Amino acid sequence: MADRRTFLKLLAATAGAVAHSRPALARQAAAQPAAGASTVIHKSTLISMLPGKMSYAERFALARDAGFEAIEMQTINKEEEAAEIRDASKKAGLRIHSVMNSDHWRLPLSSSDPEVVSGSVKGMETSLRNAVLWGADTVLLVPAVVDASTSYRDAWTRSQRVIRERLLPMARDLKVTIAVEEVWNKFLLSPVEFARYVDDFESPWVRAYFDVGNVVLYAFPQDWIRTLGPRIVKIHLKDFNFDRRNGRFAWKNLGEGDIDWPEVRRALAEIHYNGYVTTELDGGDAAYLKDVSARVDRFLSGEKPVAK
Repeated sequence: MADRRTFLKLLAATAGAVAHSRPALARQAAAQPAAGASTVIHKSTLISMLPGKMSYAERFALARDAGFEAIEMQTINKEEEAAEIRDASKKAGLRIHSVMNSDHWRLPLSSSDPEVVSGSVKGMETSLRNAVLWGADTVLLVPAVVDASTSYRDAWTRSQRVIRERLLPMARDLKVTIAVEEVWNKFLLSPVEFARYVDDFESPWVRAYFDVGNVVLYAFPQDWIRTLGPRIVKIHLKDFNFDRRNGRFAWKNLGEGDIDWPEVRRALAEIHYNGYVTTELDGGDAAYLKDVSARVDRFLSGEKPVAK
């Protein structure tokens, strides 16, 4: 009950502030979208964007030198490897702010097979322990997969039940947020629905991980941001071109696709987002990473993040 009261107070206070100040914020953002905000929103990159042939210490140093402030890690099962990552983070002075859970696609929480679900829960438990070891405050979770054997309704009810009964107690005890992400899993296909899914838990320990690029095929990310509002705890950045006539798309670097980045930035200003934005793109060398980092800077300043 205390968890529910805390959540409702947090959501009501933040949403009320956003609603009350939205017209003024919109006018201010239109004139100067990111005034003073680049020091609040922090730049992060996925560990997968850094060369895998390097040691963790070298990868973290490379990300730091490229201008990133943090790393999003993926689930690590081996204790010695997890310890190496912790040490690399400390040495580079680069925070690990989030953990991307690794088993939710292969072993979805929405499965009708108890063994599959238990395997998925075990993977999340490992991710949560990783987060505590590394000082991360969030674990990303794809909550369900709709397929030929799993209906939409079953995906909703099964995943919520498992999260509520088997994952949320651990997350709450460890003080690590479960951040549900919208992906190409035929699930959570509108921002209103996404908001309801999160709200159903009535807990501050379940929030939204919003991916700017994942909704472009059928929606506008700025609309989702404004609808989800304070539920958003983390953000992924990616970009691509979409040929709607032929149903084809191609991944692009930030600013080279179809996303209206200045409008996305204005939407983030309106909801007072002050967390991390993590690049989820192809990997590359030092020059490439510095270019990506500079593109994020331009995005945060309210510009289109194209190369200069």
